[in-house]
Amino acid sequence: MKNLGVFTRALRNVSRRKIRALLVIIALSLSVAILISIPTGIMANQEAAEQLSANYDSYLENMETEITTAATLLEVSLSPGFAAAGFGGGGPPEGGFGGGGFTGGFMSRESFFNETAVSNITTIEGVAAVIPVLEKSEGTLETRSTQFGEFEFLRPEYTIVGVPLDDSILSNYPVLPSEIIEGRTLVEGDSGVVLLSVNNTEYFGVGVNDQINILGSDFTVVGVYSTTVTQEMTNLYMSLSEAQEITELEGEISRLDVYAENEDVIDEVSNDITAMYAEFYVNTAESRLEAITTMAERQVDILEDAEADLVETQAVAYMEIGIAVVATSLIVLFTMLYTVRERTQEIGVLKAIGFSNGNIMSQFMLEGMFLSIVAGLVGVIIGMVGAPIITQLLLTGLSASNSGPEQAFTGRQIGIPGLTVEASIATPTVELLLIVFAGAVLLGIIGSLYPAWQASKTSPMEALRRE
Repeated sequence: MKNLGVFTRALRNVSRRKIRALLVIIALSLSVAILISIPTGIMANQEAAEQLSANYDSYLENMETEITTAATLLEVSLSPGFAAAGFGGGGPPEGGFGGGGFTGGFMSRESFFNETAVSNITTIEGVAAVIPVLEKSEGTLETRSTQFGEFEFLRPEYTIVGVPLDDSILSNYPVLPSEIIEGRTLVEGDSGVVLLSVNNTEYFGVGVNDQINILGSDFTVVGVYSTTVTQEMTNLYMSLSEAQEITELEGEISRLDVYAENEDVIDEVSNDITAMYAEFYVNTAESRLEAITTMAERQVDILEDAEADLVETQAVAYMEIGIAVVATSLIVLFTMLYTVRERTQEIGVLKAIGFSNGNIMSQFMLEGMFLSIVAGLVGVIIGMVGAPIITQLLLTGLSASNSGPEQAFTGRQIGIPGLTVEASIATPTVELLLIVFAGAVLLGIIGSLYPAWQASKTSPMEALRRE
């Protein structure tokens, strides 16, 4: 009963000083939230950095393998200068130059030329196949302000890719995605059907066998594919003729995939293409591999800088964690010291009526523990909800994404097309929440220890004489 009396008195004393208790709880809970948020942010960024490094190595390996596999491939497109000037075999479509067009003074990257180039390039000695491809992005126009004024640019939401559905091409060349995860791929004779990426199914809200409307025409989804290459994540595939029809680009294409008979004739074929079409740019496997090598050398330094930034950020984080721990202890310490001083006469009365030193000490330690428990619970809730925001405010070295607070921490973007890192979810683990909560209660007990001991040692006569 005596222990129950101590427990009851401790609760009553905390509740009757509501404003002070509330202020202490707010201060302690913020410290607890910091103790949760900073480690959570650090762990999320470490995961993102590790994922980015692993993805980078995998990306280079995959690209080198792909380039080696497609050693005889030459990618032919309009040179940027000619695209801007409006060159193209079929002339510019209405409203644009070279098919790419100008929108508010800002030229898009898309450019088109007449598909008659297919038959001409096919006649070049050493050419095994010429595959026309039409790529046309659809999205929303956005305005960007620059030093030269305001310009409109297209933010793609999906990209229509038209390819010839010819069995001799589909069977021998990689013109369609290979990672089909649902349904089937496109085949010769297909009409009114599309192959979507996983991203497309989320954007359109459809799946296999569903109907989808693209630029006013209805198509049936026959398959869904997966890819890790950024440029392909929004591609949807259909027959070349249907892509040309719905985009109003009849007879136009955006690139040619030219396959040489063997690697020995690559340079000759490339030279013959540029001699035939001065406006064309030819990208060979060798040039792509050189670009990958150069890019790899450049990005190693960037990855090292990112790791150095993370180390520096961690040092700041540990310092802030230390400050939060000290602050938590001091808040409890000074609050309880003030409480003991304020209640000196009450302590004297308790001692005068027979309460032991241990009983009084237990009462004040319980009061400090109650405050810490409530503050710990509030701090845990704040930390669970606001960990990304709190960490971003305290550690500016951590980059935030635009995907919301639950995914506020992402790896550093290192400027490689096709390389991505998913946002690491800044969610505190159950273990971390339990450790911080237990730590907060322990700090409350430690902070109350000296004031409680001081209260227990107070002389009854001296306490009663003090006003």
